Amino acid sequence: MLGLIGRKVGMTQVFDDRGVLTPVTVIKIDENVVVEQRTADKNGYNACVLGSVEVKPSRTTKPYAGQFKKVGNPRQVLLEMRDYEKEVEVGESLGVTLFKEIAFVDIEGTSKGKGFQGAMKRHGFSGGQATHGSKFKRGLGGTGMAATPSRVFKGTKMPGRMGGEKTSVQNLRVVRIDEDKQILMVKGAVPGPRQGVVIVRKAIKK
Repeated sequence: MLGLIGRKVGMTQVFDDRGVLTPVTVIKIDENVVVEQRTADKNGYNACVLGSVEVKPSRTTKPYAGQFKKVGNPRQVLLEMRDYEKEVEVGESLGVTLFKEIAFVDIEGTSKGKGFQGAMKRHGFSGGQATHGSKFKRGLGGTGMAATPSRVFKGTKMPGRMGGEKTSVQNLRVVRIDEDKQILMVKGAVPGPRQGVVIVRKAIKK
């Protein structure tokens, strides 16, 4: 597993050498610091703990800040990467150059929250007739059983809160890397709002 913590900046478009336009999502890779190394002897598994987005010690609790003694100020975002493919040491800083030789990435983020929505918008129902006195235009319809078991089963597609869930997009092609600005550009859309925290990993299916 190879990955970093980043922030979604927004979307733009770039042109290649042939003049072909490609829509891309811009991801800013803030400084990722190796906070801790977990080994099979001590913890039972191998993992690398990364931290990003530096915060003041006064903004955190003492128990939380205690794990950053070897790397300086606390970090707002922590991420554990199992079986990290790169040899790293505690206190080492990682940047966008990690993806220099990688063509495809998987990106994980929290989707935009859309609040409480009806079944048609939330689940893509087509609805009923909109004419001739129909009273089933955007309604959900019956959900329970008539006789037995006389209840609504768990997981039934009904109105409810939409969005705000962990979402992953796989196999996004890396279009361009800017090492000076620590920016990664990938083809396609990435879940989450602007300035939302995302996790960029090396694609597992490529």
